[in-house]
Amino acid sequence: MMGEANSETASTALNSQDRVAVCSRSFSSNAVLRAELLARYAKVTFNDAGRQLAGDALVEFLQGHDKAITALEVIDHSILGRLPELKVIGKYGVGLDMIDLVAMRAHGKRLGWTAGVNRRSVSELVIASAISMLRHVPAAQREVLSGTWRQQVGGNLSGRTVGIVGCGHVGKDLVLLLRAFQCAILVNDILDFPDFYAAQAIEPVDLETLLRRSDIVTLHIPLNDSTRGLLDARRLAMLKPTAVLINTARGGLVDEAALKHMLRERRLAAAAFDVFAQEPPTDEELLALPNFLATPHIGGSAQEAILAMGRAAIRGLDINDIPSGSS
Repeated sequence: MMGEANSETASTALNSQDRVAVCSRSFSSNAVLRAELLARYAKVTFNDAGRQLAGDALVEFLQGHDKAITALEVIDHSILGRLPELKVIGKYGVGLDMIDLVAMRAHGKRLGWTAGVNRRSVSELVIASAISMLRHVPAAQREVLSGTWRQQVGGNLSGRTVGIVGCGHVGKDLVLLLRAFQCAILVNDILDFPDFYAAQAIEPVDLETLLRRSDIVTLHIPLNDSTRGLLDARRLAMLKPTAVLINTARGGLVDEAALKHMLRERRLAAAAFDVFAQEPPTDEELLALPNFLATPHIGGSAQEAILAMGRAAIRGLDINDIPSGSS
């Protein structure tokens, strides 16, 4: 286990001597989270300039601090080796692909992290994306704005087959939401959850079967060496031409160039991406396609999720365990 924080956030200053740096712009701009952190720590440096911190700028920001709250900042050997004072990182958000766990262990740094705190925020965005693309909402809006008024004929989410790649916290929560739509659900995961599958009438299948049978495919897996480029041109070609592909997990899981070709050729009906290999994305041709919906990494940006992630990060500053495992 890599320091999963579970205690409640205290309301009084407990660590007046520890210096805390908050890298996250979202956390820094949230009045509630600022107040709760300052109730625990008297010495806090917030990212009030709204800077995107990386490399030397990140090291400079973190220097002189005992603890840090990070979000999408890359934390690796090159960073940690220059921060001898830093003892603990509280992770704001649920993804760990930005943190080199081997480096954390090698440098004796502790990591406070809680899994799944933003799951409802992400799973609701998946539902919104699926319905939007099935009903051609982005294309219809573009037509209205251009002066065209015609009815786009789409289809319902209800009764369709949804393939969930990754049945962790978000995947399981999505299953519960999909029950209201009477969807048939296929799942693919490297782990087995037989009790959950049986209770929810879910069919576990291999990845290629899931791609071939699903009307909607949604990704909920981390980005690592085994998943990078998972949906390449060969696997994308297995999708039904009427299918919708949704990625709210991590950029880099899908070959975006191959995806663009398939959408343009109508070999895939639609796609909705909240994450990209490069953020912000620069492929204007992909972004301009009427059957593609792009959102700016807002999966965990519901107000409720921001508070849950922030409070988990604050609790994580008190973790005592050094992470194990590999990045």
